Amino acid sequence: MVIRETCLAIWDVLHPAVMAQPQKEDWLQIADIFFQSCNFPNCVGAIDGKHIRVKKPIRSGSQFFNYKKYFSFVLFAVCDANYCFRYIDVGSYGSSSDSAVLGHSAFGQMLNNNELDLPGNTTLPGTTYPSMPFVFVGDEAFALGEHLMRPYSSRGLSIARRVFNYRLTRARRVVECAFGILANKWRFLHSPIHLKLETAISAVKAACVLHNFVRVRDGFNFEDSLSHSLESPNPSGVRGTRHGAAVRDHFTAYFLSPHGALPWQLEAI
Repeated sequence: MVIRETCLAIWDVLHPAVMAQPQKEDWLQIADIFFQSCNFPNCVGAIDGKHIRVKKPIRSGSQFFNYKKYFSFVLFAVCDANYCFRYIDVGSYGSSSDSAVLGHSAFGQMLNNNELDLPGNTTLPGTTYPSMPFVFVGDEAFALGEHLMRPYSSRGLSIARRVFNYRLTRARRVVECAFGILANKWRFLHSPIHLKLETAISAVKAACVLHNFVRVRDGFNFEDSLSHSLESPNPSGVRGTRHGAAVRDHFTAYFLSPHGALPWQLEAI
């Protein structure tokens, strides 16, 4: 009871202070930092989902049993380029895919309904056409959309598509790093959580807002770590939209243009 009440209090106090929903000006600042640090323009967040190991919840059947053959619930997060969580959804079944978790989350519904107060379309740096939307970046588990970029399929890729996948990965990996920092700071995430499901969810939510609290006050220097105990949910095949494909193609062309190319990108792929 002490653990549960303490975690609930931490969440209630810190959530509005360190994880408030970004407004239009905040999204623009996030995009600027992504472009400076990850060389991906018009990017306002990296998204991913990770498994949190738990003991089998009572009367849950196989709902929390994931493809890795252990019981878990999903921590879905939207992260900025400073490795701070801008949005989290905690508690989805471990058997759920990333795309399903996103679709059922409040963030996913706001994204689909254009309720996130994202800035209006703007041209990419150094260009005058076309006007491009602001986007989130994720892995192949997510569906392609106007405001959500995912990699091209890995089969038979052209050089241009391989460059796009490389550039997207540079931006997307910040959420993987954020999960690594979270698990290495709050080390109860390195092993199964032996608490009731509701209390375990509260503990993870408290750890996420404490993560932001510490990041803001300790600064943003850190030891980059992609090795952590939070497993990715099982990727599943999902289809995107034609508009999303057109947006991705424009980004692909930009990354090979004189204004958008990086000197080392061809060697990196």
